[in-house]
Amino acid sequence: MPLLQHVCQIFYDSRIGTAIRESDYAFSIIESVHVLGITLLFGTIALLDLRMLGLVLRPIPITRIARALFPLTWSGFAVMFASGFLLFWAEAAKNYSNPAFRAKLILLALVGINPLIFHTTIYRRVHEWETLAIAPWRARTAAIASLTLWSGVIIAGRAIAYF
Repeated sequence: MPLLQHVCQIFYDSRIGTAIRESDYAFSIIESVHVLGITLLFGTIALLDLRMLGLVLRPIPITRIARALFPLTWSGFAVMFASGFLLFWAEAAKNYSNPAFRAKLILLALVGINPLIFHTTIYRRVHEWETLAIAPWRARTAAIASLTLWSGVIIAGRAIAYF
């Protein structure tokens, strides 16, 4: 048995994994919290992305929107990550070979790289373009990538139940 599969089996067989999986309510509650966390995360990210595309809040500078949204974005990320880890813990052995779960992990890696590149390159010069109604093409490209990747994460996450 490969090491990663063995680790997944350990999580699955643990007291916590079993308790979540066998509880009448725990898994459903954690899953609901996970959905609320991703809603907060994706909602705030989408608002900033849509602003960069010039579709919403055009008169408001991007940095002002970002400053207001980042605390909510990070809160949504924390809730999503913690609840997602608990969901994984409960079904780790099953998720190991689930193609939708693997797709979700790949998309999560890509969705993490996108803002890293954006904030270390394009956003460093935001003072030059933050008040434009539509951001420069590189910022718009990052926004489209963000919206696409996060949508993929959500779709893949939902598909886990069906594989």
